[in-house]
Amino acid sequence: MAEPLIELKGIRKTFGDNTVLNGVDLTIYRGEALAIIGPSGTGKSTILRLIAGLLAPDDGEIYVQGQHRQGVIEDAEDPIGIGMVFQQAALFDSLTVEENVGFLLYQHSRLSTGRIHELVEEKLDMVGLPGIGHLYPAELSGGMRKRVSFARAIMSNPDNPRDTPEVLLYDEPTAGLDPIASTVIEDLIRNLQCTQGGCRTYVMVTHQESTIRRTADRIIFLYQGKVQWEGTVHDIDTADHPVIRQFFSGSIEGPIQVIG
Repeated sequence: MAEPLIELKGIRKTFGDNTVLNGVDLTIYRGEALAIIGPSGTGKSTILRLIAGLLAPDDGEIYVQGQHRQGVIEDAEDPIGIGMVFQQAALFDSLTVEENVGFLLYQHSRLSTGRIHELVEEKLDMVGLPGIGHLYPAELSGGMRKRVSFARAIMSNPDNPRDTPEVLLYDEPTAGLDPIASTVIEDLIRNLQCTQGGCRTYVMVTHQESTIRRTADRIIFLYQGKVQWEGTVHDIDTADHPVIRQFFSGSIEGPIQVIG
């Protein structure tokens, strides 16, 4: 049986009067590709931020490789590295691509500038963007900015192996991209899972059907603060659960309430 890397047990999260997560149980196993799907506003990105340690749950427990996490990531270091790729790439506009990708090393390592340059070029080559370290984010297309953010997320620190991400979290990695650019990103996500120096385990939030089908092995469907369905990507077309049938058909008729 695969090893559980991260476990969420009875997670509850409320913002003001809005209960976003209401008793969510979720296990992430080593080496798997997990997609969290569901309608907009159902707490999918909130789960990613809880996993990353950027938020703390109001109730429930989070375990990272069997270790109970207390609070957020700033309160105590996790036993494994967890990287996150944000929906809008979240690059620093005033920094070059090299400075963005190597930000962790420039800030938290004693490596020479030359060695950081080598490591940055290695990661840029892995995402298919060699030789662009001198450019600024404004000079890149949307798809290129996404790939630069991937390179930054998988950057490792040879001085501190615990900084090497063992789990990657993708928040809508193909949002806003045309179908061809989306295919490039989807292929890259899968390739990074299989490439030495990449990341074997990832969790993805996405709405795009092509991204779900091409990058996920297991799927969690989140709605009304709870996990409503769980299955493999191969189960999509045969599942008789009403939320799955409505979601993938795009029908306005069904248990998922249409807002507005």
